[in-house]
Amino acid sequence: MCDTLAVLADAAVGRRALFAKNSDRERNEAQFLEMVPAADHARDDTLKASYISIPQVAHTHGCLLSRPFWMWGAEMGANEHGVVIGNEAMHARIPAQRRRALIGMDMVRLGLERAASAAEAVRVITGLLERHGQGGDCGHLGRHYYQNGFIIADADEAYVLETVGRWWIVEQVDQTRALSNALSIGAGHDQISPALADHARAEGWCEPGGRFDFAERLIDPERDAISFGSGRCARGTERLARASRALTPAAMMSILRDHGEAGEGDTAWKPADAVGRTICMHAAEGARRSQTVGSMVSELDGANSIHWVTGTSAPCLSLFKPVSLQAGLPAQGVTPSDQYDTESLWWTHERLHRAALDDFAAVLAVIAPERDRLEQAFIELIDAARRMDDPVAMRSVIADCWRQAAQTEARWLGQIATSAKTSKTAQPAPAGFRKSWARLNHVAGLPRV
Repeated sequence: MCDTLAVLADAAVGRRALFAKNSDRERNEAQFLEMVPAADHARDDTLKASYISIPQVAHTHGCLLSRPFWMWGAEMGANEHGVVIGNEAMHARIPAQRRRALIGMDMVRLGLERAASAAEAVRVITGLLERHGQGGDCGHLGRHYYQNGFIIADADEAYVLETVGRWWIVEQVDQTRALSNALSIGAGHDQISPALADHARAEGWCEPGGRFDFAERLIDPERDAISFGSGRCARGTERLARASRALTPAAMMSILRDHGEAGEGDTAWKPADAVGRTICMHAAEGARRSQTVGSMVSELDGANSIHWVTGTSAPCLSLFKPVSLQAGLPAQGVTPSDQYDTESLWWTHERLHRAALDDFAAVLAVIAPERDRLEQAFIELIDAARRMDDPVAMRSVIADCWRQAAQTEARWLGQIATSAKTSKTAQPAPAGFRKSWARLNHVAGLPRV
């Protein structure tokens, strides 16, 4: 389960378009950041995506990817031209194909590697979809098959692309847009695949003028009730509207940390209290086995775009750190797997995150003010480096932000470990919640704080 947001430049403070995404996947499904350089390829080259091989193109663009450790594709990312893409699992009345083909994460990476604008990325992905189809298991420990939706953006425009099988439909974004795990494009679409248009006419779906409501016709209401995709899309839309005159990178980070109405203003809220799924996703027992494992906010300015990434789970307990494709990606330690590793950024933070679950409200009350102050300081440092227009200075500022973030999170973990031994306010979570986490911690080999 995921949530993606887009804001056009006219609706953003500073007149830089904004993009944001939370990637929700299974608890031990570590996600890492990767910088892939631009490359030229021979005429007959092929590439192996997650499951299938397809023809390579002559040139691929440099990309920043946030990638689940086991797959070729990416949940979200950006390229050297300032194109950003995030995908969403979608469930339709027509079942997703189980036969292996391209998966949604492959299409994210392919769009970034092959397109220099958002409009071109739409053409790349729809062409690949029609040629190769989508299908295959997208789960880590549990099997998971789904259709895919995307927000695709650059500094000038943004699009929502939703798919069912090899059908596709596109809506161009006007000002702001949220997307979650539910088909959302209605009759106001801007582009549609010929095969889908033909099917709609044959089924008698079309109103006078040839329009039809794609989401209403094809959404799976039972799966939507489970994923709460339409509800989260509405929550994201409401949060964007609430901040409409103050949409900044910090505002987008705040939306990615949203725990829903129940968590808003309730200083005692904790993940064990959550009912259903929220934008900032916390796993629990039963069907809610996913958590937010990586987050990204982008300020889009072509080749000068800045991307704010956690490289870690639980954005409410994480620090967003700056990355520039021109400056490169600071070190994150070893590439993670689904096994705990003290040399991995993702797993080092995961130890902090999971320790915080024992007394979440108290931990968040301490961390959140410092988290927000430090991120604001990072934003001001990056803005100052931008004005200098000095690549060396930008690289130095980015490295310093990452260094401060690592030191801060290490201190937070120490504070949690100390408070866990002395806390008299923590209330034990329900047994099912604790058992579900204990099992996955054991599978990953995660030690207790």
